[in-house]
Amino acid sequence: MKELLTYIVQNLVEHPDEVSVTERTSGGETVFEVRVAQGDYGKVIGRSGRIVKQIRILMRAVAQRKGRKVSVEIVD
Repeated sequence: MKELLTYIVQNLVEHPDEVSVTERTSGGETVFEVRVAQGDYGKVIGRSGRIVKQIRILMRAVAQRKGRKVSVEIVD
């Protein structure tokens, strides 16, 4: 799932080599922390947060099929 998230984010930004996705477990839930280049935050978040919302929905759907819980955070 980490690879899927990395692939999606790298295809949205101008600097794909600066995309970093870390995975941690918190209370039975997997949390993916996404870091991108300073100028690419707007591309990942989108207008009114639409893009990041859709990324979260997609990742939850994939996780649900595997019986897991996930969340996606954009960190700076």
